Amino acid sequence: MEVENINRNREAEPDKTLDEVVLDSAMQIATPAFVSTLSICIVFAPMFLLSGVARYLFLPLAEAVVFAMLASYLLSRTIVPTMAKYLLRGQKIGDDGTASRHIFVRLQKKFESGFESFRNAYRGALERCLQHRLTFLLAFFAACLGSLAIIIPWLGQDFFPSVDAGSFKLHLRGPTGTRIEDTAFLCDRVEDAIRKQIPAGEMESIIDNIGLPYSGINLSYSNSAPIGTSDADVMVTLSPKHHPTNDYVKQLRARLATEFPGVTIAFLPSDMVTQILNFGLPAPIDIQVIGSNLEGNRAWASQLLQKIRYVPGAVDLRVQQPFDEPYLHMRVERTKAQELGFSAHDIVQNLLVSLSGSFQTSPTYWVDPKNGVSYSIATETPQYFTSTLQDLVNTPITGTDPAAPPSLMASLVSTQRGAGMGVVSHYNVAPVIDVFGSVDGRDLGGVSHDINRIIDSARSQLPRGSRVVIRGQVQTMNSSYTGLLLGLVFAIMLDYLLIVVNFQSWLDPFIMISALPAALAGIAWILFITHTTLSVPALMGTIMCMGVATANSILVVSFATEQISQGKDPISAALEAGFTRFRPVLMTALAMIIGMVPMALGLGDGGEQNAPLGRAVIGGLLFATVSTLFFVPTFFSVLHGSKPQLGRDRDLLTAQPLTENTGD
Repeated sequence: MEVENINRNREAEPDKTLDEVVLDSAMQIATPAFVSTLSICIVFAPMFLLSGVARYLFLPLAEAVVFAMLASYLLSRTIVPTMAKYLLRGQKIGDDGTASRHIFVRLQKKFESGFESFRNAYRGALERCLQHRLTFLLAFFAACLGSLAIIIPWLGQDFFPSVDAGSFKLHLRGPTGTRIEDTAFLCDRVEDAIRKQIPAGEMESIIDNIGLPYSGINLSYSNSAPIGTSDADVMVTLSPKHHPTNDYVKQLRARLATEFPGVTIAFLPSDMVTQILNFGLPAPIDIQVIGSNLEGNRAWASQLLQKIRYVPGAVDLRVQQPFDEPYLHMRVERTKAQELGFSAHDIVQNLLVSLSGSFQTSPTYWVDPKNGVSYSIATETPQYFTSTLQDLVNTPITGTDPAAPPSLMASLVSTQRGAGMGVVSHYNVAPVIDVFGSVDGRDLGGVSHDINRIIDSARSQLPRGSRVVIRGQVQTMNSSYTGLLLGLVFAIMLDYLLIVVNFQSWLDPFIMISALPAALAGIAWILFITHTTLSVPALMGTIMCMGVATANSILVVSFATEQISQGKDPISAALEAGFTRFRPVLMTALAMIIGMVPMALGLGDGGEQNAPLGRAVIGGLLFATVSTLFFVPTFFSVLHGSKPQLGRDRDLLTAQPLTENTGD
């Protein structure tokens, strides 16, 4: 902007020295450049008010942009004028008509000739818009609002775009109570099915994690929510050159459900970003039924699960807590045991030591006399000696009473088979039942909206004292959307108030932000055309676009205001402002658009995550630039024009050259 203004003033005032031109040019754009820089920076102020995951994701980006813009303004006020003084000293002003043999000089002249033709065509188009001001303004504004009203409901909502991590994680759960060796055999069969579906050249490795993690620390870091020996995780890593991972996931989801009908299979997030966004949950949707009536809540959750299965895009639906864990209820015959000299504690202690060892209840150590090293000794019945119920009840019982004769457990207890909860879960102390679900082929916001409607319709059948809460990525997405949308409104208000303070006017700042509806419409259109859902990165790009769009409008309106102060009428001032600021507006917008193209293409590993941000900025600036060059000058002429001038607008535009109003 600084260099363009210097060159323009040199051509307009060739009699001035280069030092005078540089100083005058710097003074002319001092206020617009300062306000433009602040308008870009201030839109990021709401980012400092965010909380949760959105704050950690986007606050560093906001800080980087703000510091870069402040440094850019400082350099444009100091280094750029100084370098212009020395580097432009020998440059010729204008075209002397002599042909140059330098290829770059000829290319530049051709470009300048074409650009001037383009700018003259723009002037003619702007004149026609000014001739039909009210019609153009109403049509343009209606098109922007209509685009927003029609397109936004079709965009869909996601927290973050999904990425192709080149791997996927499959969690399977066999029938509750399955032994770990049987689960391992089940994993082998699942691996065979995976190898049949995915070509060998596209697969690098398959890793199985079967059962519960070894320790509580490892369990706390697990995001697959295993509950016992019937659970297993299958991690598949694909080769660098592979077909889309999501295609294989869809094919395996259908195939495995057919081949293993009694097994619960769910595909978990394998990339780090999605795992973080899920906050340790195995699915982005977590419907929690909270209450002390576990049986009633379980029945209600099962009915809800059947209804949610019909929601388009909802996949991998399951209830986390199984209620069919096989149990053996052993009831002590207290009268008989007391007659023989045994207590209930004696019987339980003998059974506990037989099944799980004695190292926890009565740790025993043996010291090796040769090296002095102590070793832990545990007493436990081998598992192959307790493979049947008869083996279990034949466990010998000894008590603390030395007079009590040795007995078998079969003579002291009665056994009964039953089933119960495989795991008991709590959330803030209250018992909870979780219904997990994922999304495939549809946006997360649309699926959660349908699920909310189903929950609202079934809420009246919920057991008394129970309640339903949707957590997981859905909850975080909704809170982040609320924060970013409020931040967007707050950013526009801050932009407006900042311009009001600097220009000491309420009208001109309103004209400057009038280009923002077109920017929002452009964002909606490009997201719709590129089949990109609305997401947190797209909202971040929207906020970024507001600042740049306002900065370009400041250039046009501030120049038009200067023209009015010099005695020109609003129409002539608007026309001259658009024509003069045509180049810097295009340069600013194109620089941002070109810089965002690689991001918008989503190139590289994980590039899909930030692609919506780049696309939002590109689409918003394309439409905002058109609005800045056509809508803003026309709107300026209307708001600054008086009633007597309205009837003479056509005469002013058709007059050659443009003249100021002198009266009817």
